[in-house]
Amino acid sequence: MTNSAQTTGKTSIKVNGIDIAYRFDGPENGHVVLLSNSLMSNYAMWDCTIPALTDWYRTLRYDTRGHGGSGTTSGPYSMAQLADDAIGLLDALHIDKVHFIGLSMGGMIGQQLGARFPERVYSLSLCDTASEMPPRNLWEERFATAKQEGIAGLMPGTLKRWFLDDFINSSPAEIEKVRQMILGTGVEGYIACGSAVRDMTHSAMLLKIKAPTLVLTGRQDPACTVDQATVLHRLIEHSEMIIIENAAHLSNIEQPVAFNTAIRGFIDGVEDRL
Repeated sequence: MTNSAQTTGKTSIKVNGIDIAYRFDGPENGHVVLLSNSLMSNYAMWDCTIPALTDWYRTLRYDTRGHGGSGTTSGPYSMAQLADDAIGLLDALHIDKVHFIGLSMGGMIGQQLGARFPERVYSLSLCDTASEMPPRNLWEERFATAKQEGIAGLMPGTLKRWFLDDFINSSPAEIEKVRQMILGTGVEGYIACGSAVRDMTHSAMLLKIKAPTLVLTGRQDPACTVDQATVLHRLIEHSEMIIIENAAHLSNIEQPVAFNTAIRGFIDGVEDRL
């Protein structure tokens, strides 16, 4: 492998009428890996993943509409709209094709990209995600809590879904960083994106995905379960599935070594066949 000069930078660009915050890391001549965040987070959720990629790949992470440093417009959003934002970002940055990594909501966006824009992806890594997220009343309860108590009212339940108790107790610095990401999410953006998750019906769409795909999930993920990951694996042709032990929903943060090993091995394998 040969390394070129590394480029690092965070900025924003106008996409579909809003500012999308993004950041590049890694060598300019590497194939681009696009990383898409979960609901109630921002692109800092990938801080543990970036070092495992940037010796060879150029990483591009961004904040989904309504999150982090990106703009918020009136909701509800749809998953198709959020996928159009990802494609709009690639167009604005003159990037033809990427390896895509998305977790939770980010993985739902990735399903749209694989089905609707197959020419734009070398591979898909769909992590701790699902093709449908019922029941509807669960989301209505969460939205009501957000409206009444603010995002802070969702904090205890969110952390319990995202991490195992042992990790919460043993990793206070990581948990505090995640707490700040959650608190940095506006109620309007959360409800607008949460509505896209609530209304998503992707199962039939999965049959259209032909790109090499890795389905990855934490063994103890209560938000997007192993059973839901198995649906993705069964419906996406020639997909691979990896289960990470001792991990809940944000497996990339809870088990970074296992997550990074799986992701890097998969993407490198795809690269070898290009």
